[in-house]
Amino acid sequence: MIPRIYDNLEPRLKKNKVLVILGPRRSGKTTLLKNLLKKTKLKYKLDSGDNLSVQDILKSQRFESILPYLSGYQLFALDEAQHVPNIGMALKIIVDQIPEIKVIVTGSSTLDLRGQLGEPLVGRKIDLHLFPISQMELMKNYNQYELKNNLLPQILIYGSYPEVMTAKNMGEKKELIEQITNTYLLKDILEFERVKDSKTIRDLLKLLSFQVGQE
Repeated sequence: MIPRIYDNLEPRLKKNKVLVILGPRRSGKTTLLKNLLKKTKLKYKLDSGDNLSVQDILKSQRFESILPYLSGYQLFALDEAQHVPNIGMALKIIVDQIPEIKVIVTGSSTLDLRGQLGEPLVGRKIDLHLFPISQMELMKNYNQYELKNNLLPQILIYGSYPEVMTAKNMGEKKELIEQITNTYLLKDILEFERVKDSKTIRDLLKLLSFQVGQE
């Protein structure tokens, strides 16, 4: 297990504010969230934005539905919040109307979630950006020699997503990075309006990869 920069999230939780963990898919957001909930002494409710019943409650923007749903809890944790329509307004109701509650949400489609949270949560949220594993994080487990001579060649080829970094062999690394590209990266890009041709996106990614390090 490679220590992450935001491993200790609890001090960042504030009463009646939303802690938003943004970042690409498979960068470790859900793992961070679950690790927080394992350690916290707060009474919490964990849900996912993929859950249709949760979507129905939160998108309704009805006090009589949202407030009973969280009654008695000190912490509300919502994974994949970008899937809930009008999630910004729902979170505004929660932090404004439930005294002392703390809220944490994660979102993979960063642009989607930012758009939904922007205006409703002005002054009510704290953003954290989680990226794939950085050199600074790796320094907790490796020295500079090991990073340069052992890890750097692999990182330049396969990247530093947590699953890829901890894979047992090169074959597994290749399989995982292809899965991330095909299942998550292209899916997010193709969700944007007017972007329909996956071959064009693949060609662009190849062009970018060949030009990394060039002027």
